[in-house]
Amino acid sequence: MLTDSRALATLAVPLALTQLAQVALTTTDTVMMGLLGTQALAAGGLAMVIFNQLRTMGVGLVTAVGNQVAAADARAESGDDTTAREDLRDLVRGSLLLSTLAGVAGAVLMVLTGHAVLWLGQDPDVVDSAQPILYAMAPGLIPCLWFQAIRQFTVGMRRPQALLRITLASIAVNACLNWAFIHGTWFFPRLGLPGIGLATTSVYVLSCAALYVSARRDARLGPLLSLRIWQTRPATLRRLTSLGTPIAATYGSEACFFSVVALLVGSFGTAALAVHTAVNQLVYIVFQIAVGLSHAASLGVSRELALGNTAAAQRLKTTALACAAGVMTIVAVVYTTVPHLVLAPFFDTGDRTATDLAAQLLLVAAVLQFFDCAQNIGVGLLRGLDDTKGGFRVTLIGYWLVGLPAAALLGFGVGLDTLGIWLSLLTGLATTAVLLLRRFHQGVSGQRSVSVPAKA
Repeated sequence: MLTDSRALATLAVPLALTQLAQVALTTTDTVMMGLLGTQALAAGGLAMVIFNQLRTMGVGLVTAVGNQVAAADARAESGDDTTAREDLRDLVRGSLLLSTLAGVAGAVLMVLTGHAVLWLGQDPDVVDSAQPILYAMAPGLIPCLWFQAIRQFTVGMRRPQALLRITLASIAVNACLNWAFIHGTWFFPRLGLPGIGLATTSVYVLSCAALYVSARRDARLGPLLSLRIWQTRPATLRRLTSLGTPIAATYGSEACFFSVVALLVGSFGTAALAVHTAVNQLVYIVFQIAVGLSHAASLGVSRELALGNTAAAQRLKTTALACAAGVMTIVAVVYTTVPHLVLAPFFDTGDRTATDLAAQLLLVAAVLQFFDCAQNIGVGLLRGLDDTKGGFRVTLIGYWLVGLPAAALLGFGVGLDTLGIWLSLLTGLATTAVLLLRRFHQGVSGQRSVSVPAKA
């Protein structure tokens, strides 16, 4: 177990820190928007919601690349190195081609959505202010997804270290470019709010270029990093699309579910929505640790199954869940013992109504985060089995068939309001976690029964 924990941490820690750095990146944009006024924050927030929804689904589309790379790399070490290396090159080409197609489609859809939200009852002035930001951010979706494709390649090859350095550097670059484009500092034009969108696109271009150069200089990665996307085998593109589409749908469904939850909480008033937003942000920050563990465990499972080590794949599940439980226990202790310190950055201490409700939600969050981490790790484990469709179906059951009806019952039927909505979140996530981990156990057991020949 100790050896497994060290191997998992070697990959999970830089990935989790990279995820936390990306949260800091979007937080910087939000702070800059807030400095420009309430309407600017509303317009920028609307643009970011649209961009992040499409970006998240695009990232999901190429997420399975890392698993395919990990499995091909394992085969290269244990079998025909020449064939496996060509498979790796083709996976890189295929992921970049898929990213290009998704980026172009997403950019077009982003601009169209920026006009369509006017029909959804949004303030016309806010929409008018959001559209120039979307125009500036739309081209950035392509280098953003290229970055993700190269990221999956480097992580699949167990070379994640450059990711963290580049992401941390991008936070500082983003803040400087935001300020420069907004105010016209130095030789930059003064663009105001749309400057944030242009800064975002610029950071994605620079980050993608930096990661490509870093991978190109790596002795193992460089020879495999092929940009000749036109040479991609059609079968490879079909396989990556088949695996990635359910992941994109899962990410999109999850984002949509939490958006619906926010709307339900908003029906209880502005104070309830503010409390929900603050506590949900805390959960989201901690959730990035689970994302790192999920990716690391997922890649480990792909690698071990490519080598026929089903027992090692099962141990990875246990190790990842144990690590997550350890971290979540520490977080739960902090939530329950010093809630006022946790909530101080979000609320005025004199607002007892908001702080009391937030303290109640923190108690729910202390338990909820165990299941939130477990379900995310479960999705990653199934991805290691190439069972992306199964993961999507399970999350539909957990989120929409259990979580949403529970929200209607507990929030409105029983009259628990916001507390009831959060208890329903806990119920939906717990159901999802149990079903995902059960499906993984069955999947690995099935592979074992196939791989071990029956005795005469």
